[in-house]
Amino acid sequence: MKSLKKNKKLRIGILFGGRSGEHEISLRSAASILKAIDRRKYEIVPIGITRDGRWLPPVAAEHLLTGATGSTLQLGNGTDLTLVSDSQESGSLLQKLDIVFPVLHGTFGEDGTIQGLLEMADVGYVGSGVLGSAAGMDKDIMKRLFHAAGLPQTPHVALLRSEWRADPRSCQRQIEKALIYPLFVKPANLGSSVGISKVHGRSELAAAMDLAATFDRKLVIEQGVGGPGVKPRELEVAVLGNDTPEASVVGEIVPNKEFYDYESKYTDSPENPSIPIIPAALTAAQTKQIRAMAIQAFQACDCSGLARVDFLMEPAVRGRKAGIFLNEINTMPGFTSISMYPKLWQASGLPYKQLIDRLIALAAERRAERNQTTFNL
Repeated sequence: MKSLKKNKKLRIGILFGGRSGEHEISLRSAASILKAIDRRKYEIVPIGITRDGRWLPPVAAEHLLTGATGSTLQLGNGTDLTLVSDSQESGSLLQKLDIVFPVLHGTFGEDGTIQGLLEMADVGYVGSGVLGSAAGMDKDIMKRLFHAAGLPQTPHVALLRSEWRADPRSCQRQIEKALIYPLFVKPANLGSSVGISKVHGRSELAAAMDLAATFDRKLVIEQGVGGPGVKPRELEVAVLGNDTPEASVVGEIVPNKEFYDYESKYTDSPENPSIPIIPAALTAAQTKQIRAMAIQAFQACDCSGLARVDFLMEPAVRGRKAGIFLNEINTMPGFTSISMYPKLWQASGLPYKQLIDRLIALAAERRAERNQTTFNL
């Protein structure tokens, strides 16, 4: 296995785009990283992946970032840009890199697939490995791991798309036997709140299930925190590290809609914006509990590098203490300079550019640790 050379610029591949519904978010995150990364320390190689899964060499990748669309990109003179679509060529490019920053959100990027390719290519990379990425992506498996770790979460049911389409009435009975409205219906394997619906009653269930089923074969249905008419607080913590992770301050999102959906996250609304509050107004005991739970969730999923851990907090009523529930973990959260993950670390004393440096160092650390493992007898 090659080792990272000292006293030279590290060659960093910034990998972005991809086939998931979060393609545009990936482009935004990558553009922000490319703007901020310290080019005195690193030689940067942008690598794009089109919506149909073809890999782009650096010049074409930069073209993708500037807004070009479609599977064939054009230079100003009308000449086609060469697409690196051959797996052997892509593998050769990867092997020339010291570290890859896979700024890929959602399916085929945050789910262990690209991590497996990078492991096979023997290249270090930012973020969780195959297991941590896959576990953090699948909300059903994630919740099973949280349950095994004794972490509090709202009740849920997991169903397959095939089960729903074969017998929706039976699925409805199963859901209503286990859960109380309002519910949240989600694709198990997707992020950025894509395909998620809040279901206030039975009449809204079928449409929500059909929507989620367009995005994944597995569906997760969660009971809303607090019950009818109750709007829980939405809290987030950024985690950073490998074997000894650290938690940021706790932040809160006050969404401009009923819950923090895709439009609330990514659609500008100057008249009615979603409001981040960093740090969140919590007691010292609540802050300590949430930060500890974030690290426990990170470790339960065998994560490394980075993750954002999201919580729901039920308001205190009638003398009852506020309930804190673990919602989910995101192993490659949005990474623009105004995304919550970097903002939480900024508020914790780690600016955006230094955060990128730290993530690259953690990737190198993890790769060095992996090199201690013997794979051949």
